[in-house]
Amino acid sequence: MTRPDSSANPAFTLDPDGVGWITFDDPDRSQNVLDESVMSTLRRRLEQARTSAADGRLSVLVFISGKPGRFIAGANIDDIAAITDPADGELKARLGQQLYQQIEELAVPTVAAIDGLCLGGGFELALACRFRVCSDAEATRMALPEVQLGLLPGWGGTTRLPRLVGLRAALEPLLSGASVRPSKARRIGLVSQVLPAAGFRQHVHAFAERTPALGSQASRPAHRWPSRLVDDSLIGRQLVLRVARRRVRAKTGGHYPAPLKIIEVLLRGLSRPVDEALAIEAEGFGELTATSVHANLLHLFRMRERARKTRLHFPGFEPESIARLGVLGAGVMGGGIAQLAAAEGIEARLKDIHDVAISGGLRHARELFSKAVKGRRMTRIAADRALGRIAGGLTWSGFAQADLVVEAVVERMDVKRAVLRECEAQVSDRCIIATNTSSLSVDVMAGALRHPERFAGLHFFNPVHRMPLVEIVRGHKTSPQTLATLHAVTVALGKVPIVCADGVGFVVNRILGPYLSEAGFLLADGATVDEIDRVALTFGLPMGPLRLMDEVGLDIARHVGASLHEAFGERMVPAPPLLALAGSERLGRKNGSGFYRYEKG
Repeated sequence: MTRPDSSANPAFTLDPDGVGWITFDDPDRSQNVLDESVMSTLRRRLEQARTSAADGRLSVLVFISGKPGRFIAGANIDDIAAITDPADGELKARLGQQLYQQIEELAVPTVAAIDGLCLGGGFELALACRFRVCSDAEATRMALPEVQLGLLPGWGGTTRLPRLVGLRAALEPLLSGASVRPSKARRIGLVSQVLPAAGFRQHVHAFAERTPALGSQASRPAHRWPSRLVDDSLIGRQLVLRVARRRVRAKTGGHYPAPLKIIEVLLRGLSRPVDEALAIEAEGFGELTATSVHANLLHLFRMRERARKTRLHFPGFEPESIARLGVLGAGVMGGGIAQLAAAEGIEARLKDIHDVAISGGLRHARELFSKAVKGRRMTRIAADRALGRIAGGLTWSGFAQADLVVEAVVERMDVKRAVLRECEAQVSDRCIIATNTSSLSVDVMAGALRHPERFAGLHFFNPVHRMPLVEIVRGHKTSPQTLATLHAVTVALGKVPIVCADGVGFVVNRILGPYLSEAGFLLADGATVDEIDRVALTFGLPMGPLRLMDEVGLDIARHVGASLHEAFGERMVPAPPLLALAGSERLGRKNGSGFYRYEKG
């Protein structure tokens, strides 16, 4: 076996049996990223592969990662941010396309061996290969997230994906950036085989040895004639894309140009030869790089990623491991927190004082897992396994082993202090206790505890499984070690942490409170519920302020409003209609009646 050139990434090696390997393994990053240096080296490696194929030593070429569970995370975000104008963006897209075209035109079969995350430019590299295989690991996902940055996949992804799996199967990954799991990838023909994660390289080698005999066999499964009629005819594609455009406009209000540009590129390019379609794709990529939406989404992405870096915010503090979670209060919030933790491999135990609450919390978690299975975001086996990590009861059984306990009981200071004091007596001294309060003082609660240094706020937003932000509220005595651990577990749960001081309203409600109250004043001035929310939607917000209050819960909104009023006086006087609702039974979506009526979902 030839020795790898370890001075550059990726490396090229050649087995005596003719299987060649281009291995991505960035020594300076936890993920493989396709920056300009890596792409330049890849070009040299492809030349080596061509030479080896020409002299008969190479019979198949495999692209693989040297990082177990991590394939390629995509292009370097700094290189994308450095693009200054549409012409520059189009040129950068063309250069990437030309490099991947070299992969597609190699004289020997090529195999992308995907284990772990395969994103953006990494996914497009895989699409340029003749064959793709992936591992069955839970972490294996394939996605084209460029649309979430206000862009389109510009290295061949917009052109090749619909040609491989069909237009309809390609639309969701392209228009939403949604990831594709191994089971779905095999079903739609994105990959030829799903291989065991254990011994993945050996399984890939065995597959690679068979590829010369497979010839140009495509991985796309044979579809029935109605599907082919839609995907492969001009009229069918036009119809599908017309419906897709209507749905995008309804969802985004036309504020996001990237999905609409993707639809335009598909409409113009799918009926043309690949080289012409790639040119249209590159042109569309360049146009999107000049939009303010792209610039803003890129800025948001960078802020979000910076917020998730625990070691950046807490240098010198190694987060403690969280394997077991206790949740006090089995309502919608408590059940949602337990479900989120269980989905990420953490054992969760719910405690409440009522059997009916425990049953409700478990039912809520079960419903969330069922929806994930129905939406094909989880397999049934994975959902059942995750649900098995959740238990519940009326006693403190199991809490002695908890690494973290989150209190999510009624929003009353006296109740919370009593529950927290009782909890501290049941858990170990190493256990971190956190409150999910939306507005009450963390320091006042900490006064009831013997170890306030291991106590903080951990404020999830409803619905827990969808809302990305979590506020980590630092009390005066909260230790940096506790904050580092809460920050790390928040990131592990897939959320974006915001660390803030113990001030009234924290961050989100301090901003949100005046906005929601002003909607109430508009009601008092004679505006209708529909008018107020429609203006917010037209502006570009995902939902109007009154609908948002229904989602939060009108009782919670009133409580937060009262706290803000008490702290800030006339600056935050609650609107009269919001106060008047206190005398009604309207609580919002949770009891089916708020500013809107909720029936059958």
